[in-house]
Amino acid sequence: MAVCDTCGEQENMPYRCRHCNGTYCGEHRLPESHDCPGLQNWSDPNGVFDSGFDDSVNQPKSTLQTRIGGSGPLSYFRGNMTYLFLALMCLTFFAQILIAPLIGIGRGTQLWYALFTLNPNHPLYVWTWITSIFAHGGLTHLFFNGIVLFFFGPIVERSIGSKKFAALFIVSGVLAGFAQIGLGFLVGSAVPLLGASGAIMAVMGLLTVLDPDLTVYLWFFLPVPIWLLTIGYAVFSVFGFVVGFGGNVAHMAHLAGLITGLIYGQHVKSQGVSTPGRMQLGPGQGPGGPGRGRGPF
Repeated sequence: MAVCDTCGEQENMPYRCRHCNGTYCGEHRLPESHDCPGLQNWSDPNGVFDSGFDDSVNQPKSTLQTRIGGSGPLSYFRGNMTYLFLALMCLTFFAQILIAPLIGIGRGTQLWYALFTLNPNHPLYVWTWITSIFAHGGLTHLFFNGIVLFFFGPIVERSIGSKKFAALFIVSGVLAGFAQIGLGFLVGSAVPLLGASGAIMAVMGLLTVLDPDLTVYLWFFLPVPIWLLTIGYAVFSVFGFVVGFGGNVAHMAHLAGLITGLIYGQHVKSQGVSTPGRMQLGPGQGPGGPGRGRGPF
């Protein structure tokens, strides 16, 4: 959740002006509503100022409706890939624990593994490259991955755009899965895996590069910068996969996702991308704006 540069209102879906790079609510999104410096360069002979928010001014109505996907319930997810991924995680988990058993596909059966896990015995089952990211091993697994994505995902998505965010999430999830399987083959213990943890770590890695001092209130009261949290998790994963700590935790997948996020974060940072203002996550109401602690983690 960002904060409008003009009125300070918290906004779940902020607008970014491409002329002044400011962040605004719906009331102040138009350049003339926030005294945009770009107004000084207004030379549109048709009398329509291109604010950078809507390129549909001169499009036919039929083309516009096709572009935005109409006004159905799915249109909510346009530009909200974080919440789309959260929904897919919940729906996939629902399919795992309820729908699949109802149609005779019990957990642990060969078909269940072929649907929901990245299986080292069948690495060319291409659909599992994706389904294994959204499937989870239990409610706790789903909850912790989901809460991290809920708080961190929107910040990253607003910073790099929905398309790049979606690509980062899917690609890092696939790479993390194959990294874990590759390590399993090397040590002779390759097993099926599932979960979005690798993709989640990529999101954290990218955010660490873009905003290393972002404050996270760990366990609701302990403020730590995200760079320290990320380093701590990396050390935990390295220790876990070296000494075998953590049981069935895919430590190599976590590390691979984190490294992917750090590398891509350096790339987008070199292009001048940054998070929309100083932000914190802490006790309160979710991701907040400058100087405000929001949301537990």
